[in-house]
Amino acid sequence: MIKRYILPKMEKIWSEENKFDKMLQIEILTIESLYKLSKIPKKSYLNIKKKAKFDIERIEELEAKTKHDIVAFINNISESLGGDARYLHMGLTSNDILDTSLAMQMAEAMDLIIEDTKVLLDILLKKAKKYKKTICVGRTHGIHAEPITFGLKFANWFDELKRNLKRLQEAREVISVGKLSGAVGTYAHIEPRIEKYVCEKLGLAPANCATQVVSRDRHAQYMLALALAGATLDKIATEIRHLQKTEVLEAEEPFFKDQKGSSAMPHKKNPVNCERVSGMARLLKTNAQSALENINLWHERDISHSSVERIIIPDSTMILDYMLHQMINILNNLVVYPQNMIINLAKTNGLIFSQGVLLALMDKGLSRPEAYNLVQNCAMIVWQTKREFKEVLLHDQKIRRRLSNGEIESCFDINYYIRFVDKIYKEVGIE
Repeated sequence: MIKRYILPKMEKIWSEENKFDKMLQIEILTIESLYKLSKIPKKSYLNIKKKAKFDIERIEELEAKTKHDIVAFINNISESLGGDARYLHMGLTSNDILDTSLAMQMAEAMDLIIEDTKVLLDILLKKAKKYKKTICVGRTHGIHAEPITFGLKFANWFDELKRNLKRLQEAREVISVGKLSGAVGTYAHIEPRIEKYVCEKLGLAPANCATQVVSRDRHAQYMLALALAGATLDKIATEIRHLQKTEVLEAEEPFFKDQKGSSAMPHKKNPVNCERVSGMARLLKTNAQSALENINLWHERDISHSSVERIIIPDSTMILDYMLHQMINILNNLVVYPQNMIINLAKTNGLIFSQGVLLALMDKGLSRPEAYNLVQNCAMIVWQTKREFKEVLLHDQKIRRRLSNGEIESCFDINYYIRFVDKIYKEVGIE
């Protein structure tokens, strides 16, 4: 990740200091458990607990020689323990430490993401309430369709983000699993009760069954939850980008004092933050694909997943954390133009009410094809002449033989189209 996109709290979680601190916690808790089981002397346990420490520069120095990060880590700790160092890492394998500490980091990272998601949900809730009755045109295929309210956009995003929150919470639970079962997961040199003790102290559940590693479907689920949340943010960002188009301009992302939109064109206010969110969502989707590939490892474990995870897991949590903060800022300061929504509603000269006319004709006994053709013929005249749709209908003899002036007029009642907004809000959980 580029430094400018990494927020301080998330950066701290993925720091080498935090990683090694968690690895040391696991080693010391294992020693503590062994002591409680009378496997090692009290004096040795107390000595290790008091003196065990790590030095990142020394670990890097040792790793340059050993070409093995955990061996370098253990050797560094051992340097301060004297003869008691022989009790370190007893019965464990590297991934007992790596997978368990990674789970702790992933849980911490997800806690930040969940917290930010809740903040964004609150903003969407407030915007949905604020714009509940603000009329705008609904679009399908980018073309004016029928009237909706601007608040319904936020209600839809609110509903979707709630599902994302649930997935993120489930992913946190699924990943919060530790493993201290040895080289191939059989507890050959370490007892299951030690794993249970250590995991409980760390706030993790012991893996029901592992190989040398915790099964990577857990990590894939975690990454998919991040990607899905990112896809929702992309969806919101894309809508704002469309609404900010010059010929639409119903809403736009904030543009701050001294901000510049273009090096060449001083008039430009571009949706650059929304575009950044959309771009970063692609990274989350790609990383999730890599996590799916990591599920399949040779026999009880190979190392093909390891180098991938060291990049995709920290990066994806940092990316989504940044995206959430961007979207919180964008929506908090979103500029909305209700007056342009009214102007845009009229751009098709009333064609957005065509389905109402279609159904009114069908109520008079016409078949759908007959009614559709009558309305479509009038609509095509509107497209070609820019006349008002209502006017064309009132002058069409075939229409007038079936619908009175009042019946035609009633087809253009905009309140008819939003009469169930309250019900939709209730279903979404917005009171």
